[in-house]
Amino acid sequence: MAHALMLFAAGFGTRMGALTKTRPKPLIEVAGRPLIDHALALIDAGPVSDVVINTHYLGRQIADHVAARPRTAISHETPQILETGGGLQKALPILGPDPVFTLNTDAVWTGPNPLNTLANAWDPSRMEALLLLVSPEAAFGHTGAGDFYVDSDSRLTRGPGLIYAGTQILKTERLAARAPGKFSLNEIWNEMLAAGTLFGVVHPGSWCDVGRPDGIATAEAMLAGAQ
Repeated sequence: MAHALMLFAAGFGTRMGALTKTRPKPLIEVAGRPLIDHALALIDAGPVSDVVINTHYLGRQIADHVAARPRTAISHETPQILETGGGLQKALPILGPDPVFTLNTDAVWTGPNPLNTLANAWDPSRMEALLLLVSPEAAFGHTGAGDFYVDSDSRLTRGPGLIYAGTQILKTERLAARAPGKFSLNEIWNEMLAAGTLFGVVHPGSWCDVGRPDGIATAEAMLAGAQ
């Protein structure tokens, strides 16, 4: 079962300080290769056919970086960045009408391919979205409380439990029905929470959020410890 995937790469990377003054965050290197290449390696080994990458800040660098990749398209957001919901909505004509994966570019992983974990747990008969979660003990470089509780049926409620790890599979009908513009996927999740159709699955490996400069060393240590 192959799906299209939206790779989020439009952010300004302001928490990275000087590191993103002349390059976008997805091109910052961790363990010898750009963050976006860590994400693309998961995609190439996962159940994904086509990739759409959204860009805004220094987007030409990202477009040039992936120019030789097959079945990869760019959705450039201008004049403003559209956030996760608006960005995904803008890319729907390229992604198509079927459920899509989304993946953030500012993280690295150990353990099984998270996209395969999502695909194996996906049940479209009862789910509108399936989020990949990690336990606080398996999350590195992350500050703050968790995001969701998951019940025995894998259904989610909000609360300081497990941490959303920046990848999911979701149906896009609610996105397509909204007026175009800038909005967060959290608004779509809230609708799904109210409908009881937001679910989660726990990643059995580790995950590191590379959102700040010190996250680079943390991520490299995590990856080295897994080898």
